[in-house]
Amino acid sequence: MPGRLRAWFRSRAGAWRDHGRAAWLRTRRPASLRTAFAVAFAAGAAAVTVLVGFLSYDAAARLVRVDERSVFSEVVRDLRTQVQEKQFGPADYAASDPDHDGPRDDLTRPTRTDVQILGAGGRIVELGRPALPAGAAERRIATDPQAGRHAEREAELGDDEYHVATVALGGGRGAVQVAQKFSETEDLLSALQQRTILLAAVVIALAGTVGWWLARRITGRLVRLTSVAESVAEHGRLDVPVPVAGRDEVARLGRAFDDMLGRLASAVQDQQRLVQDAGHELRTPLTSLRTNISLLKRFDDLPPDAREELLADLAGEARELSDLVNELVGLAAGQRDDDPLSQVNLAEVAEKAAASARRRTGREITVRTLRPAVAWGRPAALNRAIGNLLENAAKFDAGGTEPIEVRVTGARIEVLDRGPGIAEADLTRVFDRFYRSAAARGLPGSGLGLAIVREIATAHGGHAFAAARPGGGAVLGFTVGRGYAH
Repeated sequence: MPGRLRAWFRSRAGAWRDHGRAAWLRTRRPASLRTAFAVAFAAGAAAVTVLVGFLSYDAAARLVRVDERSVFSEVVRDLRTQVQEKQFGPADYAASDPDHDGPRDDLTRPTRTDVQILGAGGRIVELGRPALPAGAAERRIATDPQAGRHAEREAELGDDEYHVATVALGGGRGAVQVAQKFSETEDLLSALQQRTILLAAVVIALAGTVGWWLARRITGRLVRLTSVAESVAEHGRLDVPVPVAGRDEVARLGRAFDDMLGRLASAVQDQQRLVQDAGHELRTPLTSLRTNISLLKRFDDLPPDAREELLADLAGEARELSDLVNELVGLAAGQRDDDPLSQVNLAEVAEKAAASARRRTGREITVRTLRPAVAWGRPAALNRAIGNLLENAAKFDAGGTEPIEVRVTGARIEVLDRGPGIAEADLTRVFDRFYRSAAARGLPGSGLGLAIVREIATAHGGHAFAAARPGGGAVLGFTVGRGYAH
């Protein structure tokens, strides 16, 4: 017993856990397709913007820095050429030149270059603006006997950074220092970087807004279609209007959903009508059975002839009730036939159905193929449709001397008999469920055989038909229209 209790508690705990998970899934708010689309659009735009901005800034920064370095290198190269070829001294680079046509001006005129002059021993003869560093390395250059020797370094003067180059005048006469401020360039690049980041942020925000707007336009119909589907699932109503607009995939989905709801509504109506008709038709044999069963209580008091008649009535009513139930099951199955679609030779199907009908009815049945045909269909369903037509003909032409004839003309199959025929008023109703004409009410049957023929014909893209046969009798049949080959 404890083991059974533990097993019971484990099963209940599992059921409660599954119920809780299902309830959480029902209450959890689903992710919005509109939000996902907008986020994806913004993310894509952000990735492209960041990549383009980074590459653009990197390329611009490289070009500016390389250009700045090349300009400074050209200034240093010109200075070295001057001191090597013209052997200028410290006085030649003084700032006191009234004509501003000396070598100093040749250095400062093309670019914003600061100049500072060192004399013999590395002492500062003329300070630059700002004052440039003159350390041990610069003093060595100033005392170097070879003109054009130089040294470069980067120096931080106040809040600014400079490129500094010291070029020897030769013979220990001193050196000339030139400097170029590159912190301004870095400030410019920093401002460019900030503007690039700001522009990227604006583009991302704009992309998110545009993505949300596009997602709203694109998914608006999907949202309305989803609301309709949820309403159908929640309330079970199939007559709700489905929004259909446009010719794109969403519109095709809406039309397909609307068509599906229409088919479902039609199927539900057919089911309700079938139940109502079946209930009505079942009452008659059941009432007769109850009456005869009540007579069985006095079975011993009945004369022999009455006993035999009563038993015959019970057997006939039971058989009729069984046939009616079988027909109802077959009709309810409708198009849900498990027989797969295949290429069917209609003449061969007619031959098989005729052979079966000969064995059941004992009637002579001939098959004539006026034009052979092959069509896509379900062999078992087509066989049943032809069999129902043959049984109907045998029932109404029970005493006939002429054979029942089956004609196959392409996709058209006809069954011809020499029975009493069909009244003009009944031609359009013989395929209705449970409909029985005045001439058929005294004959056995459920009124469903021809209805099944129409269901099978409709399922195969065709239709059922009935007509009077010249010379007496009736012509009943159907056509196959789906995938007709030849």
